[in-house]
Amino acid sequence: MSADAATSAPAERVALVTQATRYAGPGSVEALRKAGYTVLCQDDDFLDAEVRAAFEEGRDGAVASDAKSPAGAVGQAVRRFGRLDVVVSNDVYPARYLPVDQADPAELRRAAEALLVTPAAVLGKAAAHMKRRGSGRIVLMTSAAPLRPEHGFSVYSSLRAAASAYAQAAARELAPHGVTVHAVAPNFLESETYYPPEAWATDEGREKLRGLLPAGRLGTAREIGDLVVFLTSGSADFLTGDVIPFTGGWA
Repeated sequence: MSADAATSAPAERVALVTQATRYAGPGSVEALRKAGYTVLCQDDDFLDAEVRAAFEEGRDGAVASDAKSPAGAVGQAVRRFGRLDVVVSNDVYPARYLPVDQADPAELRRAAEALLVTPAAVLGKAAAHMKRRGSGRIVLMTSAAPLRPEHGFSVYSSLRAAASAYAQAAARELAPHGVTVHAVAPNFLESETYYPPEAWATDEGREKLRGLLPAGRLGTAREIGDLVVFLTSGSADFLTGDVIPFTGGWA
């Protein structure tokens, strides 16, 4: 059954998390549902009904979306629940090594679609609904990579920087309408997408982390989820337009 077709009692608070099984998605979903939200979860893999059912099992308050795109899930949330209070645009694309003298326009376009066009579309659709309601909170998951760009990662770093700047610009535009926007910029967040925990669980891995950042360890899903809940709780609404490094002191 699709998320549109399912019926339910009106939800008191509704959040959307895109790419829910990747990057900062798992931590955001868990923290938001434990905070009392009904969480609509979009993911590329959720076009499969069996995958959706498996994801929902044991996760009260989490609803797997069959929307074909992250922006499509925004409309689905509004249609099903009649409201959308929080959006976490959790955008993912491989950080591929590509020196500037080997520029690949096709790769740049693919990365731009995932890391800039998609969050802009999600933000725009969410903003239209939230402006009408006079309230809402949006978080774009970007990256701290632009703070210390590394050799060979100019495409990834520049697009992440653009998404963070987009969040800041949107925050200025939407603040008069009661809508806050932040960019959370992780690095060294444990996730299968960029920093698989098992790859750093050896003595050698732990020693390398101690040399790379003051915290000396990977950030956890729980920690980034708690940050998302704080930013979207209503307790911090004078904060808007920030790019918040989540880096264990690396930046």
